Amino acid sequence: MGLNMAICELEAENALCRRMKVETIRVLVDPVDGFEEFSGYDMVVPLDKAKDAVDDWEAFLKRNRLSSDVDSIYMEKVKNKDDLKTLEPLAEKRYTGWVELSDLPAADAERALAASRPENRMTAWHMISFDEMNETCARCGLSWDKGRGCIGTFGPSNSLLPDIASRHGCPLVGSVFELAEKAERLTPAQGKELIDEVAKLRLVLPDEGKMMVRRYSGVLDRMEAMAEVSAREGCGFYFF
Repeated sequence: MGLNMAICELEAENALCRRMKVETIRVLVDPVDGFEEFSGYDMVVPLDKAKDAVDDWEAFLKRNRLSSDVDSIYMEKVKNKDDLKTLEPLAEKRYTGWVELSDLPAADAERALAASRPENRMTAWHMISFDEMNETCARCGLSWDKGRGCIGTFGPSNSLLPDIASRHGCPLVGSVFELAEKAERLTPAQGKELIDEVAKLRLVLPDEGKMMVRRYSGVLDRMEAMAEVSAREGCGFYFF
């Protein structure tokens, strides 16, 4: 299993993604009671009612390209116009619980946010495409991993670099495994310390052999780039 490293981009005012990541757009409320008029929904026909309404069930499934193991019929999946007409009177609203906060008055929006779990909230960042995300990262000054973003690879969980660092008086790099296990957030001041440790490790790494230089030079470059952003932008960083 490999370890990664990243800056705490939400702490950095200049992060191009920051505004989008802190702007909650949509939430999943559970239960949906009280939010029905704002919740998204699907029009669904219970399976037993659909079977009673259709003369030839197998033919119905085939012409609408539906799987035989469906447990209900979602109207948006029905392609045949005649079948749609037959099933429309039987369709019932099935609320998804997803609510667009912009559709709600301020008080109801706060109530919906409180009724949702943190993992069931979508920000403006979630709403853009991967291409748009990549383009944003490529333009961002905090994208320390060669324009690919602000998360990068430290290395495998059996990396020898922490041991080397410990032996040469570099405590931050030496404790990477422990920091990752505790999910500890490090400070911009520690970013400056990490820059110094990287410089020291570059000097002593040749003493560990050419193989160690080839294996860990890239890791040192990435850590230095991350630490420089942390120190410059005043944001934390972490290993995970």
